[in-house]
Amino acid sequence: MSSPSTAPPAPSSLPRIVAASLIGTTIEWYDFFLYGSAAALVFNKVFFPDSDPLVGTLLSFLTYAVGFAARPLGALVFGHYGDRLGRKKLLVLSLVMMGGATFAIGLLPTHATVGSAAPVLLTLLRLVQGFALGGEWGGAVLLVSEHGDARRRGFWASWPQTGAPAGQLLATGVLSLLTALLSDDAFGTWGWRVPFLLSGVLVLIGLWIRLSVDESPVFKEALERAESRRAAGDTEKLPLVSVLREHWRDVLVAMGARMAENISYYVITAFILVYATTSAGVSKQTALNAVLIGSAVHFAVIPAWGALSDRVGRRPVYLLGAAGVGLWMFPFFSLVDTGSFGYLVLAVTVGLVLHGAMYAPQAAFFAEMFATRMRYSGASIGAQFASVAAGAPAPLIATALLDDYGSSTPIALYVIAAAVLTLVAVGVARETRHRDLAHVEAEEGGSAGANPAAKARTV
Repeated sequence: MSSPSTAPPAPSSLPRIVAASLIGTTIEWYDFFLYGSAAALVFNKVFFPDSDPLVGTLLSFLTYAVGFAARPLGALVFGHYGDRLGRKKLLVLSLVMMGGATFAIGLLPTHATVGSAAPVLLTLLRLVQGFALGGEWGGAVLLVSEHGDARRRGFWASWPQTGAPAGQLLATGVLSLLTALLSDDAFGTWGWRVPFLLSGVLVLIGLWIRLSVDESPVFKEALERAESRRAAGDTEKLPLVSVLREHWRDVLVAMGARMAENISYYVITAFILVYATTSAGVSKQTALNAVLIGSAVHFAVIPAWGALSDRVGRRPVYLLGAAGVGLWMFPFFSLVDTGSFGYLVLAVTVGLVLHGAMYAPQAAFFAEMFATRMRYSGASIGAQFASVAAGAPAPLIATALLDDYGSSTPIALYVIAAAVLTLVAVGVARETRHRDLAHVEAEEGGSAGANPAAKARTV
């Protein structure tokens, strides 16, 4: 029987909560993806002009990867305080940090102006971006997951996930518009700064919406219980300690689940801008337009995949996506190699639709694994630590493989290997879609729900 804390919110409040999460994730992913697209298209010339073009691209992607290195630290810090103080406060902070760093990138002097100090400053701001994003994702999906009920949690929690394609759509759309309107010289001189400076306006809109929502009843109830225990003299363990003691298997499952999802996404959306323009002879504008169309479809299918996970379960949908992405990689590169815009759009769109089958149920799946007072930490740690091994080096590894072998085959095999890891991780996980977030089972010393017969405890 569901507790009062898990009763669905009023019909008018849930869309507002979803909007608050979605606007924030859209802005933060816009900022993050904008950097990735700029790294592929212009940063090699602006910040690393003395290098060979492909080496310059590798250096640009290296600064891109640095942002991922800061995400686990963001996950630890934001997760700890998010589990202690609340999701909303930390989400506001992450939005301000990400937007401020992105706006500052738009004001950076170039290598031609300040020499080697330019890439150093770029890298520092990228670290701030990564730190902020490491704390954003967990809080955004939990804000929605904890307000909703189990019956449609997959659907509602998938909406913050659409912030990724929405941010990609926005970033790619702005860059595509600028490359269409400006000459290469104008874009390389000042045009690339415009999308970064626009982030300041977007952050103000995001803050206005995000400040209007409240903490979830599930978290408030857990906080009250924790305060009662402290008043009674009980010592409360740090969320990180509790996660590693009680949910370590779930952390490993979450990390494994992210491998194919994270790697495939950055190969399809970031590396493709390099591969299509250097190996397939496609123009920057054509490649950007293909990603733009694919991202629009990606945005549309994520809620559908989330709704399907409410009907058939998180695992079947996730497994379908992982297997599909792995099987699609060789056709993906074959279609891109044709140089045809239509085939390029087909390659990217199908790849992102299959990716959505993993990404959509991920929010609810990860939230349902962990107890309330350690949920922000657990979900964030599992998701963001995986990003260091998955999304961070993906464009870098793909570019290096292309440089060494001059072929897409090793890149396809790289993504297929990640898909196998994800299939194994999700295959051994337990289904979570019927769990009440106020009552998550935790086997002592093991994972949440690892033993269905274990005594349920309120968390």
